[in-house]
Amino acid sequence: MRLFAIGDIHGCFTALQTLVEKVPLTTQDQVITLGDYVDRGPDTRRVVDWVKDRTASGKCIPLRGNHEIMLLEALNGQMRMSDWIRFGGQETLDSYSPDSGKGRPDDVDLEHLRFLEQELLPYYETESHIFVHASVDSRFSLKQQTDEALYWRRFEAITPSPSGKVIVCGHTSQRKTGLPLDHGYAVCIDTWACGSGWLTCLDVATGQFWQANQRGDFRTSDLSCLAL
Repeated sequence: MRLFAIGDIHGCFTALQTLVEKVPLTTQDQVITLGDYVDRGPDTRRVVDWVKDRTASGKCIPLRGNHEIMLLEALNGQMRMSDWIRFGGQETLDSYSPDSGKGRPDDVDLEHLRFLEQELLPYYETESHIFVHASVDSRFSLKQQTDEALYWRRFEAITPSPSGKVIVCGHTSQRKTGLPLDHGYAVCIDTWACGSGWLTCLDVATGQFWQANQRGDFRTSDLSCLAL
């Protein structure tokens, strides 16, 4: 079984669909999605459907991102709706609108809310890698991580894990390059799909990565080429 990690999707279903069609996934492969499925892009509903369905089939390990936290807090009254809207929440609501108009909180699919609230993981660990949305605080074990580290901390603050495992994360969008940022001990694969960048899928064993954007463009490279 091979492991593939997909960075922050942010409602960019066209980019996701292009990746899925181009990346040589087999029925034996596992996909780890690093969170931030919602907000900013136009197709949150379809993105969550895809992640939810693939998770149900046993072929996806879905992590939680800070935007899923904001969505749930806004809809539960724990965060001001206007603050969530400012961070891309209106695009999420619009994707659930039954008439393609301006969406309302009541439009959001209840099964999607249940999935986002109950099925997403804070991190995932293998013998060689740690997968997380934002970062890991190397002073603490994974079970002792704070929400601030897991969901909000910037990649610039990341340090090597005492375990020696490579950290694969998203959250800090690589807007200038549109390419993954590889420190050796940590790789960030948020490449700004919801802006003018790319959605990245990484084969964590080989370092090969594939990218697609909302225009349907596609390209592939390798982490070893980034330092050249």
